[in-house]
Amino acid sequence: MTAQLNLTVNGESRRSAAATIAELVAELGLKPEKVAVEHNGTIAPRSTLAEAKLSDGDVLEIVHFVGGGSGARDDTWTVAGHTFRSRLIVGTGKYKDFAQNAAALAASGAEIVTVAVRRVNVSDPNQPMLTDFIDPKTVTYLPNTAGCFTAEEAIRTLRLAREAGGWDLVKLEVLGEARTLYPDMRETLRATEVLVKEGFKPMVYCTDDPIAAKQLEEAGAVAIMPLGAPIGSGLGIQNRVTIRLIVEGAKVPVLVDAGVGTASDAAIAMELGCDGVLMNTAIAEARDPVRMARAMKLAVEAGREAYLAGRMATRKYADPSSPLAGLI
Repeated sequence: MTAQLNLTVNGESRRSAAATIAELVAELGLKPEKVAVEHNGTIAPRSTLAEAKLSDGDVLEIVHFVGGGSGARDDTWTVAGHTFRSRLIVGTGKYKDFAQNAAALAASGAEIVTVAVRRVNVSDPNQPMLTDFIDPKTVTYLPNTAGCFTAEEAIRTLRLAREAGGWDLVKLEVLGEARTLYPDMRETLRATEVLVKEGFKPMVYCTDDPIAAKQLEEAGAVAIMPLGAPIGSGLGIQNRVTIRLIVEGAKVPVLVDAGVGTASDAAIAMELGCDGVLMNTAIAEARDPVRMARAMKLAVEAGREAYLAGRMATRKYADPSSPLAGLI
């Protein structure tokens, strides 16, 4: 019977009957041409693996190439028990058709789409529907209350949405008036309290007010969604200070909702520490919605990386990158 060797392979103790490194690689179910081996601190050339003898107590590291970033920091975010990788949420309005909407969604990498609840066209029940192009089994639908101006309207809408699709994770917005589409925070808070009691998990659109945001969280909102600027305006984040204060004070996810116009706006939201960004018009009304969706995906990722990296301190005066001493 072949003697068993005591080896350490990739930091773990292992008993093996392999006499050579090549035999060990085969025993592990690996292909020699696809791995690199370090044997007792020295790289073992691939051409010598069949002759490289193993001894009791040997230490080996066996590595291979993996997709870039695989196994690195698992930078996901969670809301109401649902975990997502993409920090971009996109809307489903204003596109020229459902096909363009689906293409933009794919380019964005988003895992959540907001959907409005509207009456079925009973005169043409066979007309195309969003679900024909974006499958709610593979993408999370987030029913919203767009167009609701009272707590009662919003609550009724979401009750119907839950009946239609079984959704309890929802987006609540109660608007104050049609010109600015600013939220009515009194009605929003009242609707939040009722919905939470009924088992809903509302992600709530609100003003960029740290006090209002905290009140919503205390009422049971599972995410706070302050506006960056008026809905559909494309003006970008108008008050970075209050957004940052909301982020610092919240124990639930914070996502900028409304006002994003271009990729730099999305990056700024993420650099402020937001957990994500929701947008619709910025993509749907771009000259090339699919390309803009791709840009927004990259901007959200870049902003998040910058936030995690920690930006340099700002200074009042210049500070040369190269030392001035020793100049010729």
